Amino acid sequence: MVHPGPSPNPQLTQQFLSSVLSQRGPSSLPYAEDTKWLIRQHLLALATAYPSLEPKTASFTHNDGRTVNLLQADGTVPMPFQGVTYNIPVVLWLMESYPRHPPCVYVNPTRDMVIKRPHPHVNPSGLVSLPYLHNWVYPSSNLVDLVRNLSLVFARDPPLYSQRRPAPAPAPAPPNPSPSPGQGFGLTPSLNSGNYAPRPAIPPRAYPASPYGAVPPAAGGASQRIQTEDPSEVYKRNAVNKLVETVHGDVAALRKAREAEMEGLFGAQAVLRQREEVVSRGVKEMQDEKEALEQQLQMVLMNSDVLEAWLRENAGKKPGSLEAEDAFECTDALSKQMLDCTAADLAIEDVIYSMDKAAQEGAIPFDQYLRSVRLLSREQFFHRATGIKVRAVQMQAQVASMAARAPHYVS
Repeated sequence: MVHPGPSPNPQLTQQFLSSVLSQRGPSSLPYAEDTKWLIRQHLLALATAYPSLEPKTASFTHNDGRTVNLLQADGTVPMPFQGVTYNIPVVLWLMESYPRHPPCVYVNPTRDMVIKRPHPHVNPSGLVSLPYLHNWVYPSSNLVDLVRNLSLVFARDPPLYSQRRPAPAPAPAPPNPSPSPGQGFGLTPSLNSGNYAPRPAIPPRAYPASPYGAVPPAAGGASQRIQTEDPSEVYKRNAVNKLVETVHGDVAALRKAREAEMEGLFGAQAVLRQREEVVSRGVKEMQDEKEALEQQLQMVLMNSDVLEAWLRENAGKKPGSLEAEDAFECTDALSKQMLDCTAADLAIEDVIYSMDKAAQEGAIPFDQYLRSVRLLSREQFFHRATGIKVRAVQMQAQVASMAARAPHYVS
């Protein structure tokens, strides 16, 4: 369903576009909010440059059957051809992804027109395919340049021709040798008489008024155009068109080459980032390993100092002059206390084991066994608790000693 747009009045066009683009809810147009302002500017500029193209809203059916309400520019595009300007009816559909992607352009022939087959830029369904559409660049590409490009391409090869219907009268009259300006180039019979009457190539449609003429006739039509054109002007126009097309192709090729180069640079950047992460992980692992080796080195140096001190103290003593209990001496009071607690704990463990054997053999009464085990277990608990506290104090002293020796070993 087509909703008619505003009249050619610019203020009404602005009001219409502002109204349809500001709608919210289920009836809103499916365009991104950040692009609606640019869509409005494109359509206003198109309506100003080409008043024959009228902004409207209409239902568009996709190939998968989905129907959406979209904006369109419906009307005619002026086409200069051999010195005369004709109107080509077209429809520019602004798809959901516009303006980031190009619009869909269709040639919209009337029932008295036929699409030229084959045509390099228009398929039999009327869909237009141009280099400008394929090379659409957001946000620089716009509708005004697109219509201007359509006009240039159609001028080189018109996509539409007027067609004539067969005469129902048995005796056709000779054609009118001088058709009036603005009339079509084919002749059709009148339904009320047996005479032929000239007909317009473009029947009246709902397009805006345009100062241009009609669609060019098919080759070999009954009437020919009288106007002629300067060959030098034709040569100039063709040369300019060819030059524009060549420059456009060169720009497109250059852009593709730069895009490929940028893709390569982006790929190299991603590889470099991955390598940077690998190198960073390797450096961190090496730093952690270095710290662990430094700690081990400090422990080895401390143990070496202890062994060297013991060797210096016992260097002059004979092996047979020492008792087994005196072979190792405690270096400080905490070590001696730890040794006493450990020895008492182990001795009580042996006594409890022996009493278990004696109770099993009946050497001691059972009640005496229970009392003795209770007393020995309490004493063993106190020795073990004291040993745990002494070990904690030794660990603190060892950490403080390592911290004091660290600068000496590192230097």
